[in-house]
Amino acid sequence: MGTEYESLHMFFFPFLAHGHIIPTVDMAKSFAAKGVKATIITTPLNQPFISKSIEKSIISGYNIHIQIIQFPSSKAGLPNGCENIDSIPSHEYFFEFWKATKLLLQDPFEKLLLEQNPDCVVADVFFPWTTDSAAKFGIPRLVFHGTCFFSLCATECIRLYEPFKNVSSDSEPFVISNLPGEIKITRLQIPPFESMKEIEGMGGVMHEMKESEVKSFGVVVNSFYELENVYADYYIKTLGRKAWHIGPLSLCNMDSEEKVNRGKDSSIDQHVCLKWLDMKKLNSVVYICFGSMANFSNSQLQEIAIGLEASGQNFIWVVPKSDEDWLLEEFEKRMIGKGLIIRGWAPQVLILEHEAIGAFVTHCGWNSVLEGVTAGVPMVTWPIAAEQFYNEKLVNDVLKIGVPVGVKKWNRLEGDFVQCDVVEKVVKKIMEGEEVLEMRNKVKVLSKLAKKAVKKEGSSCLDLNALIEELSLLRH
Repeated sequence: MGTEYESLHMFFFPFLAHGHIIPTVDMAKSFAAKGVKATIITTPLNQPFISKSIEKSIISGYNIHIQIIQFPSSKAGLPNGCENIDSIPSHEYFFEFWKATKLLLQDPFEKLLLEQNPDCVVADVFFPWTTDSAAKFGIPRLVFHGTCFFSLCATECIRLYEPFKNVSSDSEPFVISNLPGEIKITRLQIPPFESMKEIEGMGGVMHEMKESEVKSFGVVVNSFYELENVYADYYIKTLGRKAWHIGPLSLCNMDSEEKVNRGKDSSIDQHVCLKWLDMKKLNSVVYICFGSMANFSNSQLQEIAIGLEASGQNFIWVVPKSDEDWLLEEFEKRMIGKGLIIRGWAPQVLILEHEAIGAFVTHCGWNSVLEGVTAGVPMVTWPIAAEQFYNEKLVNDVLKIGVPVGVKKWNRLEGDFVQCDVVEKVVKKIMEGEEVLEMRNKVKVLSKLAKKAVKKEGSSCLDLNALIEELSLLRH
């Protein structure tokens, strides 16, 4: 453990969603491993799985802590005990939930800044008000988006140059102006608030986030230079942003215990899962998971089930825990030995790293994409919302390590409907097709580069050191 930065104290403030908390906790652990005092700010109901994630770091002697601030959600008109995006009754509540975070968290957060006077705040992009809060006390704020340079650049080029105005229909492809690589997308595939320029609702949120980022000290990115060097350079040199690449953050978890303890309690015993995988041949299992936010209809889930069965491939499929048992018992019985169904939360990093995994069907959330790359697994891309269609372009058009399922439309959280025959075809293609050998070779190279990036003298390790050095100088 490094000791040179022991006097530096940093706050890490993740948005209240598992997909944001997990990489932020990994980041806090990475800074703490360098000797920095790391304090993670969260709410009472989010504390338990953060505690579990940092247990090993504390035993190892890292200076890492949790600071609780209350989130009385009922005061903001949300159900009582609603402290995580995954627990809101409907995703239509997102905007209310976001407004509640400012209303309820800003005062106690500023009180903490006054009491503890940290040297820096790393706050989630969904907390734009933290830039002003930190500035009140002369503290620099770093923004954490939770996505890659490519998506940050694409979003900014769409905002600056409005290339979507050059097409006559929502389904006509256009080139994202000034973005390296001649990347094509359609209006249907970008978030509606980007093309409509709305200032209400999510459009207003995005505007606030943009303003606050420009005023902040800089941006930390969970990526590594070798993965997207063209876009890291474009973001920093052409768009003029101050940014540091310090990923893949998941690699701070060294053993299987730490990998299992990221996020919620796993819905399956890791040993049962690994034992099942140990019985399978190399690259013979397809892993299917759509993250913690996707909300597919029962009919879509049934199409996936039919397509998977028809593909003839071994699979592990993570499905939502649901009161309604939409999965036909007959299907599960037929799939015994062939398919493993996990209802709820899966130890994803551990599964992806297993040599039996041959492909990953993903919603293209950045955590999942980067975990797939780090594990060296080619992907089937099935984006749903957020910036996932941009991430899909990086995977398929730039890195050429995946195949698209062919989703045409950004669709909040339910996703665009995909038929069973398409599922069957694309799963066979990623598991048996000739071109998959080339993809597999490419992603294996990236996997090696990812692991090298976080080691001593690696690109991410050097950037992390440079950032800590700059913050230390600022402090003095």
